[in-house]
Amino acid sequence: MDLSFYLLQFLTGLAYASTLFLLAVGLSLIFGAMGIVNFAHGSFYMLGAYLLFAFARGQAEGFWGGLLEVLAAGMVVGALVERFLIRPMYRRPEEHQILLTYALLLMIEDLVRFVFGAGYRSFPLPQVFASPILLAGTPFPSYYLFLLGLVAVVALSLWFFLYWTRLGTWIRAATQDREMLEALGVNVSLIYTAVFGGGIALAALGGAALLPLQAATPGMAVDAVINAFIVVVIGGLGNVWGALLGAVLIGLVQAFGILMAPEMAMVFPFALMALVLLLRPWGLLGRPPAVRT
Repeated sequence: MDLSFYLLQFLTGLAYASTLFLLAVGLSLIFGAMGIVNFAHGSFYMLGAYLLFAFARGQAEGFWGGLLEVLAAGMVVGALVERFLIRPMYRRPEEHQILLTYALLLMIEDLVRFVFGAGYRSFPLPQVFASPILLAGTPFPSYYLFLLGLVAVVALSLWFFLYWTRLGTWIRAATQDREMLEALGVNVSLIYTAVFGGGIALAALGGAALLPLQAATPGMAVDAVINAFIVVVIGGLGNVWGALLGAVLIGLVQAFGILMAPEMAMVFPFALMALVLLLRPWGLLGRPPAVRT
C-alpha cells in the first residue's frame, strides 16, 4: 500500500466524520445551552433522511431543494418539540427528561415506520457527484468532498454566529447564568426554542446528507444517538469544537481501524471513548465541573 492509499483512507475517514459532526453538534449545543440530554436526537437524524426522500420524491434533481426544505422542517419540528414537550421538563429531575426524550425517539421511529414502511429508502447521488474524481491517480467519490465542504461551512457559520452575533452572545451567556440574562430583559425561553430548533435542524441535515450514501431505515435512529453520544463524550459536552474533534477522531479511528483489524472495527470507537473517560472524564475540550466548597 502506497502513500496515496492512506491519503484516500484519511479523506474517507473525514467524510464519515462530517456526518457525525452534523449529528453530534446539535446534541452538544442543546446540552451546553439548555442542560437537556436529548435521547431523541438520533430520531431527528433519521427523520431528516426520510424527509429528503419525501421532499425530493426520490429524484436526484430534487436534492438541493430537498436539503433546504429538510433544514427548514427540522427547525420547525425542533421548535415545536421544545415548546410543547421539552419546556415543561426544565424544572424537573434529569431522569424525567431522559424518559421523555427516549419515549419521543420510539414514537418518531414508529411514526416513520407507519408512514414510509419498514423497508429501506435509498436516494441516488446528484448528477454532479455521479462520477468520481482522481486523487493521486486513484478514483475518489466526489460526494465525499461535498460533505467535507458542507461541514466546513457549518462549523465556520456556527463559530461566527456564536461569537460574533448578539444572539450567539446571549446563547453563550445562557449557559453560564440564565437568571442574570433574564434580569437583563432577554427572552431566554425564545433563545432555548431557537437553540433546540437549530440543533434538531443540523441533525436532520446530517441524516439527509447521508442518504445518498446509505439507505434510510427506522432502526438507524438508535445507532445514530449512540454515535452522537460517543462523539460528544470524547469531545466534551456543550462544546462545538469538541464535537468536531470527537467526530474527526471517530471517523479516522473507523477508517484506519478497519484496515488493521476488520473484525474489531466496531469496538474501536467505544475503546477510544472509554480511554477518554478514564483520563479526562469531561472530554478532550470540555471543562471540568466546578468544585463546590
